[in-house]
Amino acid sequence: MNVFQILISGLRITTPLLLAALGGIFNSQVGLMNIGIDGMMVLSGFSAALVGFHTQNIFLSVGSAVITGVAVGLIFAFFVVRLKANLIITGLAINILATGLSGYLLSVVFGVQGMFSSNKIPRLPGLGIKEFDVIVYLSWISILLVSFILYQTVFGLRLRSIGENKDAAMSLGINAHKYMYASYVISGVFAGFAGSHLVLSLQLFSKDITAGRGFIALAAILFGNSKPVPTALACMAFGLVESLQIRMQSTFEIPPQIIQMLPYIAVVAALWINSARKKGAIT
Repeated sequence: MNVFQILISGLRITTPLLLAALGGIFNSQVGLMNIGIDGMMVLSGFSAALVGFHTQNIFLSVGSAVITGVAVGLIFAFFVVRLKANLIITGLAINILATGLSGYLLSVVFGVQGMFSSNKIPRLPGLGIKEFDVIVYLSWISILLVSFILYQTVFGLRLRSIGENKDAAMSLGINAHKYMYASYVISGVFAGFAGSHLVLSLQLFSKDITAGRGFIALAAILFGNSKPVPTALACMAFGLVESLQIRMQSTFEIPPQIIQMLPYIAVVAALWINSARKKGAIT
């Protein structure tokens, strides 16, 4: 196996995962979790495919995905922040709805079941390294951007203060609900870029296109303790494991089902390590 190719492929695979996780960090900073981030990516991806197919315009395609992500984020925030709905149930409902709705729209709009592929869907242009498109570079620049926003701006300070002590923050005149809404809007923007990258890098859409990446992103956030750099490193580790399992399928005579389990085994291991680390800190 070519180690360099595994690394390059791993960085590319990491992109949607990293974007989703960076967006989810904003939710965790205000004491919430975006369980529905997987559904956001699915619906954003479908929007990118739909608009891209009909316009062949890469900017409109990505823009529609971001708008869709923001719209879903606002819906999520409305239920969780305004109506006080259960966070987990609402997130799971969005994920289930996204899969079902995208599957239905595939059959209605494109007349296919499960997956749609077309050369009319614009492809993200490469830049520099062969397999890297613009969004790949954007995802890594976003690590610095998110770090700056969270730790060098008043907005970030208020987000973190709400997460640490919501009542104390509100007593200082901070509108906690406004910042919670903002966290879901930002998360929707990142999910939109993540969903569009999945679709536009392959020129296809599947109702299962995320393959659970939203949940892996949540695991990365937990493992990275909601901090941009550690979370990014966790995402990169998961991306490299997935890249490795793809290479192993063509190299070793091992049942593919076992090899395909590797990224998810890595997630479970990461969560176990994170839990053990926290228990050790408490004791």
